[in-house]
Amino acid sequence: MRKLILAASALALMSGAALATEVDGVVAKFNPAVRVITLTNGESYTIPRDVAIPPQLAAGKRVAIDEHDNGAKIDFVLVGSAT
Repeated sequence: MRKLILAASALALMSGAALATEVDGVVAKFNPAVRVITLTNGESYTIPRDVAIPPQLAAGKRVAIDEHDNGAKIDFVLVGSAT
């Protein structure tokens, strides 16, 4: 019984990690008033108020956006160098 519980716990932890994705792209525009990042591929992401937005975020910068649950929750935004 104990092994079954451990196996079920491990499976639950692994399935949660599988729901996380990271989106990489280049910022086409950023609207700080509504916290929306639009990438050059046309995808837009609304960043929740509890997630910090790096001050160097601007059009032309490369970003990585970490999201969970198919985009329902964004965990963080990282900014790289300009393209």
